[in-house]
Amino acid sequence: MYTMRDILGFLAVVAVATTAIVLLLSPSPCPCDVMPSHHGEPLALGNGTQADDPSIKNLGMAGSSSSSDDKLPELLRRAAMDDKTIIMTFTNEAWAANGSLMDLFLESFRVGVRTEPLLKHLVIVAVDANAYERCQQAHPLCYALPADEGINYASEQAYMAKDYLNMMWRRNRFQARILALGYNFVFTDVDIIWLRNPLLRIPVGADIAMSSDRFPGDNPYDLEKAANGGFVYVKASPRTEAFYVDWYAAREAYPGNHEQFVFDQVKRDLSARHGVRVQFVDTAYLTGFCELSKDFRKVCTVHANCLVGLKDKLAKLAGVLNEWKQFMATNALTD
Repeated sequence: MYTMRDILGFLAVVAVATTAIVLLLSPSPCPCDVMPSHHGEPLALGNGTQADDPSIKNLGMAGSSSSSDDKLPELLRRAAMDDKTIIMTFTNEAWAANGSLMDLFLESFRVGVRTEPLLKHLVIVAVDANAYERCQQAHPLCYALPADEGINYASEQAYMAKDYLNMMWRRNRFQARILALGYNFVFTDVDIIWLRNPLLRIPVGADIAMSSDRFPGDNPYDLEKAANGGFVYVKASPRTEAFYVDWYAAREAYPGNHEQFVFDQVKRDLSARHGVRVQFVDTAYLTGFCELSKDFRKVCTVHANCLVGLKDKLAKLAGVLNEWKQFMATNALTD
């Protein structure tokens, strides 16, 4: 026979066990709504607010698209090299027109030293409908960038005008999305001609490599050098993704400036904060009209920097490409 004390003891054990089971089966709080932090502090924008700005969320850091039929991931898969690196450029109607910069840009790949095979890795991003249509006539890998509402990028953009600045920051957001999708990229302005493969001049240890208008000294990791965002290589990683998020956020601290200016203001802080190795490539290899090298035995790319206006850029680059063709015709170049 069980005594009353035995029965009460049994019921107490059952109650404790039931409570434990309920606790084990109760769902834990979902961590998916917690914002990422840097060094234990929530990411702050330039105005000191938390990183809940819709423009930051639209960077695509999760690798998703607002459009269910977005073809970018498949396009990147087709274009990628074995190490998931793609080359990309941006163009609009004015620069993509027949005989304009896009044609010269593509021609340079065909007459450069072993650069033509790189075309199968090149994605041309069109910022308006006419540029996209023209791209499809000239190149197999074209992407129509969804337009920002109320902004027309089709015409030649005046330097530092409002739409020019919007386009530069739009480009920055798109580059961040490429990283979020897991791809390294080489970004090249369309007013750059390619004569050799510039990737051969970028050390494997670099996270971000950029061109510079001028290259004083011989230290590529000297952050005193001024960046030129016309040529950028970025290796995809959580560190470079975070660098891009903070770079974009920093625009609020420097209103009315383009992404290249803001980069120069924050490059030291962000490279240290995220452990990102930033380097600059010598103008002997990535040259331009600010500091032009005509040593065709070294030059990889030529940028129409320090020139104003489409007409002048086109004329000067065409002249350099003609010089290159003459050089190639009279020199047995086997590099």
